[in-house]
Amino acid sequence: MTASKTRFLEIATREDPFVLHNGERIGPVTIAYETWGELNEKRDNAVLLFHALTGSHHAAGYDEVGPGGDLWEKSQHLGWWDEFIGPGKALDTDRFFVVCCNYLGACYGSTGPASTNPETGKPYGRSFPYPTVSDIVDTQIRVLDHLGIDRLLATTGGSVGGLCVMDLAVRYPDRVRTVIPIASGLRATVLAKALNFEQIFAIAEDASFRGGDYYGTGEEPWRGLALARMISHKTFISLDVLERRARDVIIQPTDVLSGYLLEHTVESYLLHQGKKFTRRFDANAYLRIINAWQAFDLPRDLAGGDAVAALSPCKDQEWIVFSISTDGCFFTREQEEIVEALKANDVACQYVTMHSDKGHDAFLLEPALFTPHIYFALRKAAGAI
Repeated sequence: MTASKTRFLEIATREDPFVLHNGERIGPVTIAYETWGELNEKRDNAVLLFHALTGSHHAAGYDEVGPGGDLWEKSQHLGWWDEFIGPGKALDTDRFFVVCCNYLGACYGSTGPASTNPETGKPYGRSFPYPTVSDIVDTQIRVLDHLGIDRLLATTGGSVGGLCVMDLAVRYPDRVRTVIPIASGLRATVLAKALNFEQIFAIAEDASFRGGDYYGTGEEPWRGLALARMISHKTFISLDVLERRARDVIIQPTDVLSGYLLEHTVESYLLHQGKKFTRRFDANAYLRIINAWQAFDLPRDLAGGDAVAALSPCKDQEWIVFSISTDGCFFTREQEEIVEALKANDVACQYVTMHSDKGHDAFLLEPALFTPHIYFALRKAAGAI
């Protein structure tokens, strides 16, 4: 198990702020990131990895301290894709230079709602802007520029990370060769928007949320954030897995649900997951990242709703699109739409469906399924096959 350490890059200053796609300006802006492996002399062996909704830049190795703050829990000490990154693994660090950044608006070292607003000297809170997926990608392009990487060998990521993968591929087609979105889609579907809104409502209507200005009040909106996690969690794992994970013992809470006795292990399990999540994530950051997903619609924003036209800049790339058979978050039909649009543009594309009982989170839990495909694709892109 290798040690890992967060790096920080200031990509914008107060005098030269970062301009979001909606015209808002913010500065200074710092992006937290980690790297693994070595950048070769030609600087053409880099792989940019995007994390999921509540992930971080800490994808591999062991980091007990984290990027600072009090949200770094024991479960996060080991990188979330540690079994995928390293010598001989899917992202083989003997061959490739891997980069992963924390998102703008998140809570693990990059500038976000809990950061200090230089105008007030206090946390941004509600005044922090709502970045889009494109804004998130643009900040990471600046990290690549700082590292001297003009063209990526590949970019990959699952779930919300897959949205970033596709946004980069379409808007910066000359900056990436191989594109690997996992369990993702071209837009937020109606079902995703409904589930996301339930989570947004749960947080925003928590009395402790205070419109987002809860920092320093001594009470955070943990009830709303816990409920948001419970709503989302049942889409991240299959119902079979949820039932198996639910313990035989029901733990009755003393701080919530006054007057109601838990009667089912599934209830106890979901409550445990929700409360555990509040110890490692910030409610304002959650709203920023989930809103970026909520607003995402690549065909609409780039081609008036035409998926084929939206993906037309990708003709010189190679794609591998991954589906998960039991995914209840991004359904397989969404990946099929990506593949159909790519084929209509004569883009070299491989479509792989992973048959798993783990649900959406299979891309985090089952490296044995994904590793052979990713390993082969990257070696092929590098000319080793």
